[in-house]
Amino acid sequence: MAMNDSVNILNSAYLAVEYIDSFLPDNPLQQPFKNAWNYMLDNYTKFQIATWGSLIVHEVSYFLLCVPGFIFQFIPYMQKYKIQQDKPETWEKQWKCFKTLLFNHFFIQLPLICGTYYFTEYFNIPYGWEEMPRWYVLVAQCFGCAVIEDAWHYFLHRLLHHKRIYKYIHKVHHEFVSPFGMQAEYAHPLETLILGTGFFIGIVVFCNHVVLLWAWVICRLMETIDVHSGYDVPLNPLHLVPFYAGARFHDFHHMNFIGNYASTFTWWDRIFGTDSQFIAYQEKEKKKQCITKK
Repeated sequence: MAMNDSVNILNSAYLAVEYIDSFLPDNPLQQPFKNAWNYMLDNYTKFQIATWGSLIVHEVSYFLLCVPGFIFQFIPYMQKYKIQQDKPETWEKQWKCFKTLLFNHFFIQLPLICGTYYFTEYFNIPYGWEEMPRWYVLVAQCFGCAVIEDAWHYFLHRLLHHKRIYKYIHKVHHEFVSPFGMQAEYAHPLETLILGTGFFIGIVVFCNHVVLLWAWVICRLMETIDVHSGYDVPLNPLHLVPFYAGARFHDFHHMNFIGNYASTFTWWDRIFGTDSQFIAYQEKEKKKQCITKK
């Protein structure tokens, strides 16, 4: 009975969104996107699209999303939004991070990306324009992927902090006490595989078109680069996402090496009380600000 009620609620929500979408103006970018997508299908094989397309989406998205945080370090005005103002970025750390990233991207992640074509073939995932889901379905699917990845990340990330294994794997990621955007995927190869598994679980559950692979890649990179940016910028659109953790939440984890284990949302840390030190820290900071204003 409860299952039927849930299905009815979801169907009603879907119909409501579809009804609202019918009143929205046509997206001026839809036709150019359709033309580009069909050109890609006509000129490249599925293997090339799945493999090299996925690599290009990942690399371009990753480094483009890192650009704002990289530029912020040269803008004096933005320094008031830097969370750990006493720990500025250095060229030495950023160069070290960049070299490790290239190794992880091309020797760890690329072999995994090469399996994308076989994944889509095994599950009969379509590539065509006509089968592509509507934008609101993609948004819902990406949110579902984020919920699944967040749960996986919380428990496995917390396990990687266990004193018996921390120094062998996760310590690499914590080399930078004050994180910066490019450091989001700076990690031990085993950590890349362990925590990265959570990314693929949602794909297995929700994927009904190859475009979801790319949409979810972009969403996940946007989130992880934001929380590692080291800057708590106002009017951040990601803060509109319900229960979104954000940069200040994750920055505290890098400062203290404990608590705030989730990747995207706050609920797992809230349920298990692993955000208690962060809450106490926030209250202390608020009191300091009140005293300063007086």
